[in-house]
Amino acid sequence: MTFTLHVVLPEGVDDPAAPSGGNRYDRAVLDHLQDRFPVREVAAPGDWPRPAPADRERLSRVLAEIPDGATVLLDGLVACGVPEVLEPHAARLRLAILVHLPLSDETGLSDTDAAELRALEGRALHLATRVIATSTQAAAHVAAMHGLATVHVAAPGVDRATPSVPSPTGRRLLCVASLTPRKGQDVLLSALARLTDLDWECTFAGAGRPLTADTRQLRFAGPLAGAELEAAYANADLFVLPSRAETYGMVVTEALAHALPVVATEVGGVPEALGTVAGAVPGKLVAPEDPEALAATLRAWLTDAGLRELWRSRAEARRETLTGWDETARRLTAILDELILKKTEEGSR
Repeated sequence: MTFTLHVVLPEGVDDPAAPSGGNRYDRAVLDHLQDRFPVREVAAPGDWPRPAPADRERLSRVLAEIPDGATVLLDGLVACGVPEVLEPHAARLRLAILVHLPLSDETGLSDTDAAELRALEGRALHLATRVIATSTQAAAHVAAMHGLATVHVAAPGVDRATPSVPSPTGRRLLCVASLTPRKGQDVLLSALARLTDLDWECTFAGAGRPLTADTRQLRFAGPLAGAELEAAYANADLFVLPSRAETYGMVVTEALAHALPVVATEVGGVPEALGTVAGAVPGKLVAPEDPEALAATLRAWLTDAGLRELWRSRAEARRETLTGWDETARRLTAILDELILKKTEEGSR
């Protein structure tokens, strides 16, 4: 019997103008899953997780057209805000929901909005046969938040990359992240303002409105992908991620794939992504929303050649331990295997 995995994604997964971590994860892992069994993708237009009525109805029709007993993998951004759309199909379909970021963890939400989104997400996840997160920390967080017995983990992979060539002074700083409050670029700017006596430059790559004007030391490059993003990594000495919240932090492993040391905030799954080499971090973790601590760490990097060499050697060693997207696909397949086997067994009766 031929098994087909039905996948429902937010529209715009392949939009180069919006290269989010969730979108990149979806595309990379699905490209690898297609080597294992047929995959039928459906893009769901809408302003998720709060779509217009017409988009809710469209999603309902998409689910209604999927045959009974099928396994359906839904991106959590689409699924978690509309449990009432999932509910009529939960008994006849095997729903698996991939949570990139819990809805209520987005920054800038009022307490009322966060509570409403948390409740909707909890209802949706309890309808699923499998709930999947992208880091061990995120899985534990989602399970505790919603009272789930099990949340599975399929951590992001990373593509192999050419190591960057360090400059003598380590002055080239890079931050790759959408320009949103959750990513904390304002904290990094505040930290850099404390380092005006030193020689450095910092490139911000990500979609969104620049937080200030470009200067000799600051550059807002906009969203980068493909060769342009590779060039940004290749021309950097240190990667900085000052996020207020992260489920995993795919850009951390992307930086490490280029043998770049990383300074990042100790939030969510970032420590898991950064990893260790013989118990030592290939860079440093700092507290979120602490520009003074971040500035002190960057000052140490810029003024201590021995520290730069040490962090660089750790990053090179950590690079050798990174796993690819084929491993993510293998883990996701293992999570879905029981559903696939059940469908096959029932179809053979």
